[in-house]
Amino acid sequence: MSAEPVSSRAWLTLVGIGEDGRAGLSPAAAAALDGAECVYGGRRHFDLAGPLAAEARIWPSPITDAYPGILARRGRPTCILATGDPFHYGIGAEIARLVQADEMRVFPQPSAFSLACARLGWAVAETGCLTLHGRALPNLLPHLQPGTHLLVLSWDGSTPAAVAALLTERGFGASTLTVLEAMGGPRERRRSAPAEAFALHDIDPLNTLAIAVAAGPDARVVPLAPGLDDAWFENDGQLTKSDIRAVTLAALRPRAGQCLWDIGAGAGSISIEWMLRRPGLRAVAVEANPARAARIRRNADLLGVPGLVVVEGAAPTALVGLERPDAVFIGGGVTAAGLLDRVMDALAPGGRLVSNVVTLEGEAVLLAAFARQGGSLKRLVVAKADPVGHLHGWRHAMPVTQWAWTKP
Repeated sequence: MSAEPVSSRAWLTLVGIGEDGRAGLSPAAAAALDGAECVYGGRRHFDLAGPLAAEARIWPSPITDAYPGILARRGRPTCILATGDPFHYGIGAEIARLVQADEMRVFPQPSAFSLACARLGWAVAETGCLTLHGRALPNLLPHLQPGTHLLVLSWDGSTPAAVAALLTERGFGASTLTVLEAMGGPRERRRSAPAEAFALHDIDPLNTLAIAVAAGPDARVVPLAPGLDDAWFENDGQLTKSDIRAVTLAALRPRAGQCLWDIGAGAGSISIEWMLRRPGLRAVAVEANPARAARIRRNADLLGVPGLVVVEGAAPTALVGLERPDAVFIGGGVTAAGLLDRVMDALAPGGRLVSNVVTLEGEAVLLAAFARQGGSLKRLVVAKADPVGHLHGWRHAMPVTQWAWTKP
């Protein structure tokens, strides 16, 4: 076992810098910056850190174009300037995929989230910390839970107004938005307004948005449990209904970081609810009908998972080239020749396959699969109370046969 000190191999230094510039750097961070032969960063970083004796390289667009040059400098003192904490929605995580931890030294500054919580008196551990930098606005929607606090890194000065409009449109207009600009420096400013009356102008591009979430009576609050109201999905009848959907999500057993194939996706309800269970879950909705595929995209935006990948085409042909799944749901097309075998081959070890059918032909396929592969087979029947004259009686929906199987 090597007794080599962790820092002996370090050639790359990540220095977090705040709006107070060099004055806020520790002596060690300043020494690492001054000792570098080459420094990478944005123009704002160089303005804050200057003057520099080292070669200054401004980030190209896309930023990934700089990575080969950084790696080519391995063994020579090199520095990257970042905003605040490089590992909190910063460049640190990207660099760590390229450079081993013991080749780096990191000097973080307080993140924008820490600074904002300090200004507002919010507990960091009890505050949702998100980013809209390079991300679609609807990603915010699942986090809008009444009474919660959110901090959002803005894309630029236009983000707060865009968020205010989105919240007002979705019934959260009573939420209080606080814009914290250029925190930690001489230009720092803090202003607040309700989302429904947001009229702040000249917002600094470097801003963090704080949201005290308040829901109006018409707000669509995405619940934390599966089984969203069917009316929330635009559909043409091809929809896994709420009660069956909740049971199906339980059978799929989502785990952090997993990818789902939703085959014969219809309205996309299974893949959308899969992604809503936890940030970082991924899904591919496969749908042969172009009108339904377009509908899935609209539903995904409406419910806050714009990252859902929609593939137009019929399975199994449309499955070629897709990311390997950890779970597969077949809601339509299970009778297609070769589909079950193709999906079972594609699944990662330990992956889950769940299929629901209502037709006799589909049931025959699942019965045969159960006989060959085992797993679990269920008949799901839901009855709801409906008027019978001036009284009520039970009206049964079509029974659903569900087969679930785990790949050895």
